[in-house]
Amino acid sequence: MVMPRVLGTLLLLLLLLLASGMQTEPPEPPRSICLGLSDLAGHYDNLGLNDAAECSRKCQPGKSDTCNVGNLQSYWLNYETHLVEENKTNTVNMSFVKVLVQNFNTNLSEDLHFSLEPSQIPMQVTAKGEDKPPNGVRLPRSLFRSLPGNRSVVRLAITILDISPGNLFKGSQLSLGDGSHVLNNRLVGLSVGQTPVTGLPEPLELVFSHQDQRNMTFTCVFWDVTKGPTGDWSSKGCFTEHKAQRTICHCDHLTFFTLLLVTAHSALIPVRPVLDKATVQALTRISQAGCGVSMVFLAFTIVLYIALRFSRQRFKSEDAPKIHVALSVSLFLLNLAFLVNVGSGSQGSHAACWVRGGILHYFLLCTFTWMGLEAFHLYLLVIRVFNTYFGHYFLKLSLVGWGLPALMVIGTGSANSYGHYTIRDKENRTSLELCWFQEQPAALYITVHGYFLLTFLFGSMVLALVAWKIFTLSSATAGKEQGQNRKGLVTVLGLSSLVGVTWGLAVLTPLGLSTVYIFALFNSLQGVFIFCWFAILYFPSQSTTSSSSGTARLDQAHSVSHE
Repeated sequence: MVMPRVLGTLLLLLLLLLASGMQTEPPEPPRSICLGLSDLAGHYDNLGLNDAAECSRKCQPGKSDTCNVGNLQSYWLNYETHLVEENKTNTVNMSFVKVLVQNFNTNLSEDLHFSLEPSQIPMQVTAKGEDKPPNGVRLPRSLFRSLPGNRSVVRLAITILDISPGNLFKGSQLSLGDGSHVLNNRLVGLSVGQTPVTGLPEPLELVFSHQDQRNMTFTCVFWDVTKGPTGDWSSKGCFTEHKAQRTICHCDHLTFFTLLLVTAHSALIPVRPVLDKATVQALTRISQAGCGVSMVFLAFTIVLYIALRFSRQRFKSEDAPKIHVALSVSLFLLNLAFLVNVGSGSQGSHAACWVRGGILHYFLLCTFTWMGLEAFHLYLLVIRVFNTYFGHYFLKLSLVGWGLPALMVIGTGSANSYGHYTIRDKENRTSLELCWFQEQPAALYITVHGYFLLTFLFGSMVLALVAWKIFTLSSATAGKEQGQNRKGLVTVLGLSSLVGVTWGLAVLTPLGLSTVYIFALFNSLQGVFIFCWFAILYFPSQSTTSSSSGTARLDQAHSVSHE
C-alpha cells in the first residue's frame, strides 16, 4: 500500500512541474537605457533622468559594451524639446542637469541676460555695462522677433548639463588622447522647442569663465548631429572672443554649446595653420597661379609623350616615361580638384562638399603614390640594377598607383570624415573655408600626413643613394669628361621633382611665414619642373642626348619589364 501511494505522489508532483513549466513565460529582458534595450524616449521622469545620468557615468573609454552613446546623446538632446512642448515644468534642479523654462513675449524692448552658474538653476538677471555674470548668456531681442510663426509668446528652455568625463559628447577632437576636453564637462543648451533657430541676424553671446591654461586653445563649439553617426563638435556659425580669464562665444543659432579646450602643441599631431585672412588670400592666389601654370606644363608633358609614342617605336616599350606621365596625370587632376575646391569654397549641400573633399583626397593620395613609385622605379634601375624582371610591370604599378588611394578614400569616406574645413586666425575668425576633412579626424593624420611621410622619406633615401652614385662616378671619371659634376647636379634636381622633394618644404613651414610662401610657390610649380625634366630626357634626339646628358638618362639605362 505504501508503494502505490509513493508512486501516486511522485506522479502528481511530476504533472504539477510539467504544468508550471508550460505556463512559465521567458523572463523579460532587464530595462536598460545604457544598451538601448528599452526605448525611453519621452520617459523624462525622475527615474528616467537618473537612469540616463547613471549610464552617462558608466559610459567610459574601453567600456563600449556598457552603454549606447548615440542613444544617450539623443536622450539629452531631446530633453529640452520635451520640456518646452510639455508646458508644465518650469525648473529642473538635479545634480547633473539644471533647467529653466520660461515664457517670453516676442516683442521685447531689451536683450535678455541669464546667469549660468554650474551649481544653480539658470536665472534671469539684470546686466548693464560691465555688471555681467562671470558665466552667462545674452539673448538679443531680435532673436525673438525673427522666430517663424508670428508668435506673440515663446517658451524658452535654458539647460546646464553635466556630461561626466566619459564617452558622451566626445567627438573626434577629444578622442586623440592629448588632454583636450570640454570645459568643466559642462554643456549649455538653448531651445524654443522643435523649431530650429539658425542664421540669427544678431548672434547670441555665451560667457565662460576659466583660468588661463598654457598650450591650450579655447574654441566655441556646438554639437552638430549631422556629423557622423552620432554627431561631433563644430564651430560653424560661432566666433570666439578671448578675454582675460574668460571666453565669449558669439553664435548665430540655438543648440547645445560648450567651450572646447584643445591641446595647441602635440608631438604627434600637427596644428592647424594660424594665418590671418590677408595672408591666406595671398597664399591662395600664389597657389592658384602656380597650379594653373603647372596644369599647362603638365598638359604639354602628356602631349609630348603621345607625340613621342607615335614617332619612336622603341619609346612604347619603355616604362620610365609611362610612370612620368602617370604622375603628370595625377598631379594635373590634383591641381584641377584644388582649383575647383578653393573656387567654390564650402558652398552647396553637405553631400556635395563630401564628394569634393573625397575627390581632392583621392588625387592627393594618387600623387603621393606615384611619387613613391617613381622612387621605387629609380631604385630598381640605379641601386638594385640586376634581377629586376617583372611581368606586366607597369600594369602592376598602375594597380597600386590608382587602386591603393581608392581603397583609402573608400575607408575614409565610410567614416564620414569629409566635410567643411575651416582655417582660422588667432581670434578664431574664419580665414578660408573649403571642402576637405572636417575637424581634423584621425583619418587625416593617417592617410595624409602619415602616408606622405612614408613616401617622402622613401623617395629622399633613394634620391640620396642615387646622388651618391652619380657623384662617385663623377669623381672616378674626373679629367675624362668636363662638366660631369654640373650634369650630375642637373640629374639630381630633375629626379627630385619626380620623387616630390618640393613637398618636403612643408616640414619647414613652422619656422616662419616666409617658409610658408616658399612652400606654396615651389610646390605649386612641380608640374613645370616635371615638364623640364621630361623635355631634357626625351625631346632631343637619341644621339644628342647620349652625348650631352650622360648621367641624366639613368632611368633609361635598363628595362625592368617585358610586356
